[in-house]
Amino acid sequence: MTTTPLSGMRDTRPNALPAPIGALIGLHERVFSALDGLLAGWFNGFAARFTFASLLLLYYLNSGVNKLGDGLFGFLSPSVGAYATILPPVFENHGADIATIPFYWDAVVLLGTWAELLLPILIVLGLFSRVAALGMIGFVLVQSYVDIAFHGISGKYLGAMFDRFPDAIIFDQRLLWIFVLVVIVANGPGKLSLDHVLARRFR
Repeated sequence: MTTTPLSGMRDTRPNALPAPIGALIGLHERVFSALDGLLAGWFNGFAARFTFASLLLLYYLNSGVNKLGDGLFGFLSPSVGAYATILPPVFENHGADIATIPFYWDAVVLLGTWAELLLPILIVLGLFSRVAALGMIGFVLVQSYVDIAFHGISGKYLGAMFDRFPDAIIFDQRLLWIFVLVVIVANGPGKLSLDHVLARRFR
């Protein structure tokens, strides 16, 4: 049976907190509960997409555009640079002559170029965001592998987890890129997105 201390008597239970600390904890809970209510349903997804847009949208769009071929239908015939960037060993094995590269490698380069252009746009717009973010995570992983295996990133530029240097390309920058994308996969794009509009329209 639990008893309540008499009014005016000091609470001597072992788990009782001093009144100032209890008041501080209560204030903390009220403030951050109110903040949770204000941000619920929209902030996490929007913040992740905004961060992605400010850091990586133009980077990937510029890289993707540079992989397009010439002319109106350049999106159907990637440039030589696209093959050199996406498939370095295949490109070198065929003497830099893309006309001799088998068609299935053409498909890989074409899809990689389209992904680099379309996935960032979908993420920023908040359209099919979770699928686009998953695709972008795969793209970043493949990009990182190619950079390590074929473009010579190593040493301090490769970095390592849990070291004291925060500026390596792979284990620092790319890990943070993937974290932002994981937030979108886990939480969705939020209410300020086309996904939310479509979900309400077809609910």
